[in-house]
Amino acid sequence: MSVTAVPLQPVKRAYKVWLWIGVLLAIALAFGLAWLGTREQVAAKLPNDQFLAWHKGQTGIQTTSSGLQYQVLKAGTGPTANDQDGVSLQIHGTLRDGSEFQPVAPMRFQVGQPMIPGFTEGVKLMNKGSKFRFWLPPKLGYGAEPGAQGPGAELADKVLIFDVEMSEVVPAAVIQQMMMQQMMQQQQRGGAPGGPPQGADGPPPQVAPGQ
Repeated sequence: MSVTAVPLQPVKRAYKVWLWIGVLLAIALAFGLAWLGTREQVAAKLPNDQFLAWHKGQTGIQTTSSGLQYQVLKAGTGPTANDQDGVSLQIHGTLRDGSEFQPVAPMRFQVGQPMIPGFTEGVKLMNKGSKFRFWLPPKLGYGAEPGAQGPGAELADKVLIFDVEMSEVVPAAVIQQMMMQQMMQQQQRGGAPGGPPQGADGPPPQVAPGQ
């Protein structure tokens, strides 16, 4: 019984070239990803100043004149928050090593109330519906409060990272009008004028960086 040999078509040279190009690109990509991961791990262990200098050059990171670094995770609509405007936020605070110092929590306050300076500066960059991530150098965080007690003392030399989402902005004029109405109602009932008006959601939670 004879076996008929089927001749194999030679692989064209161009195909071989493209095959090798694909292999080399895959290797280069693997090395690039490995290098990127290694570089980020090394940067995470740098001193604060060196880390912030490296971090400001990363894609999507913007830096203000004060040294606050931020990234817009989601764009919002409308005007940014100004002093005395009321804002409703959800905040989450972590450190460079990923440890959490501020669990996810709602927060309502008037811009301009005593806060760590970097947090106030960052909030004033935001508008309704936006979500930002902030990196606060120590001088804009608890390091700006010499002699701070409690958690502030432990975080005085740390870069603070905040994820902040703004769900509402109430103009200062509206808040002032609400306060006047509340005062008039209390006077009509014979009561003493109280603090700032409570909205439909009740009093603001007692969660605020720097308090």
